[in-house]
Amino acid sequence: KESGLYEATGTLFVSEENKNNDFIQQFLCQRSPLCLSISPYAAYSPLRRKAGILPSLEDLLFYTIAEGQEKIPAHKFTTALKATGLLTGDPRLKECMEMLKVTMKTTSDGALDRHLFKKCVQSNIVLLTQAFRKKFVIPDFKSFTSHIDQIYESAKSLSGGQVADYIPQLAKFSSNLWGVALCTVDGQRYTAGETKVPFCLQSCVKPLKYAIAVHDHGTEYVHRFIGKEPSGLRFNKLFLNEEDKPHNPMVNAGAIVCTSLLKQGVSNAEKFDYVMNFMNKLAGNEYVGFSNATFQSERLSGDRNFAIGYYLKEKKCFPEGTDMISILDLYFQLCSIEVTCESASVMAATLANGGFCPITGERVLNPEAVRDTLSLMHSCGMYDFSGQFAFHVGLPAKSGVSGGILLVVPNVMGIMCWSPPLDKLGNSVRGIQFCTDLVQLCNFHNYDNLRHFAKKLDPRREGGDQRVKSVINLLFAAYTGDVSALRRFALSSMDMEQRDYDSRTALHVAAAEGHTEVVRFLLEACKVNPVPRDRWGNTPMDEAIHFGHHDVVTILQDYHNAYSPKETTADSDKETAEKNLDGML
Repeated sequence: KESGLYEATGTLFVSEENKNNDFIQQFLCQRSPLCLSISPYAAYSPLRRKAGILPSLEDLLFYTIAEGQEKIPAHKFTTALKATGLLTGDPRLKECMEMLKVTMKTTSDGALDRHLFKKCVQSNIVLLTQAFRKKFVIPDFKSFTSHIDQIYESAKSLSGGQVADYIPQLAKFSSNLWGVALCTVDGQRYTAGETKVPFCLQSCVKPLKYAIAVHDHGTEYVHRFIGKEPSGLRFNKLFLNEEDKPHNPMVNAGAIVCTSLLKQGVSNAEKFDYVMNFMNKLAGNEYVGFSNATFQSERLSGDRNFAIGYYLKEKKCFPEGTDMISILDLYFQLCSIEVTCESASVMAATLANGGFCPITGERVLNPEAVRDTLSLMHSCGMYDFSGQFAFHVGLPAKSGVSGGILLVVPNVMGIMCWSPPLDKLGNSVRGIQFCTDLVQLCNFHNYDNLRHFAKKLDPRREGGDQRVKSVINLLFAAYTGDVSALRRFALSSMDMEQRDYDSRTALHVAAAEGHTEVVRFLLEACKVNPVPRDRWGNTPMDEAIHFGHHDVVTILQDYHNAYSPKETTADSDKETAEKNLDGML
């Protein structure tokens, strides 16, 4: 304290009168090799920010969006917001949007100056800053959604499949309907096609009610009554495993037993309200409805399910005291719950986000329930196509006879695809194609991240920033003579000939600094080009001569004389470029 130096929460505060103190200068340079001086602008940052001398987060956000202008048109702000993936209707931005509406009524030109902008965004500044700094799970959301559009259009052209017609409420849907909605774990949203049309969850409700059962009772209790294995049989078969249990909660027998575990000891009305309340929380309070017509039709045409129910009752599969007919009624009701692609994508995103709803921040399911649900969706969720889907797509999913596919990319996003035409196994034709194409493009498959795997698009990474960081790390290691770091970079397949904006390479920098070890490593181990030219036409040899590093000149001369550029074909050029790009990324 006597020296005027204070340290708190990783930030160094230096008083104005002591900013040139030799001890402080030495201390700061030891703490950070990049700290060459202390700017008075940086001293006492929090206090100066509070006094209005330093820009606040709100000010920085304003300058980012304004791009040099003194005012921001309101539509420009909302457009920039949507480009990050956030919607103006996001519950987390409620205060900001309400204040924006009020503020717009007081302005004549529909634009916000710095003061008004700060007033609008200050209540949600953390989320907004995170969005505009590209700190969401999909940083370049606009680029990613352009790929989604292409996949959507490709699947839209498919014309195969038959709309389910065992009840009239399903048969009435047009075969041309096709919608895709996604929601990331950060609440980024995107839709394509008919995403506001309500449809019944049907079998897509099975993993959700299983998750509720595990959330309420725990895994051990639930699996006293239901198995965990794929059945290898049709979803509506009258068949149990060797322990006289349904094989899993994704087949009809398992789903009926799972229904009997929900809110035991109360009436069906209370059970239904309880599940609907859960569904609303999963969907972030977006649309969740009920089709009474579908429920009535399901009950009238449900002979197979009644047969399964009686079989389960005969085998004593239900908890003691269960009214089987009442449970079947509730089972049909839950299958008749309505959603849209948009609301169902939030449900899937809640599963992807470990049980936290991305747009409300509320914990809806515990981690155990989410883990077990995703495991069973992965192995049993796609009827008789489950093995194929796990092989080709490698993600947890659940399909339904209404044409929906609930897809979860753990820790990234949830997706709902909906198109009524089904293949012979009961899965949406367009939905299956969309999921397959998505995983072919992006490395979302469960095993895509193995080393030496074929390269795919990873929308979770910032491509441009990664390349910049790669170049900076490489050149800084060469500047400091850090051969150990350079060895690590080489082992990780980094392109050791990367150039900065002046076309200078690591060899240029090492030669200019006189680091003979680095120069020798780059030439001998990495086999870099010994005569690259920067934007001024200088080679590493020129740098070494200019700064009088004779040892480096000697090393470079040996390689300079032996070097002769190889004639490369177009194919090998392309291969080298791809390797270099892989190294950068």
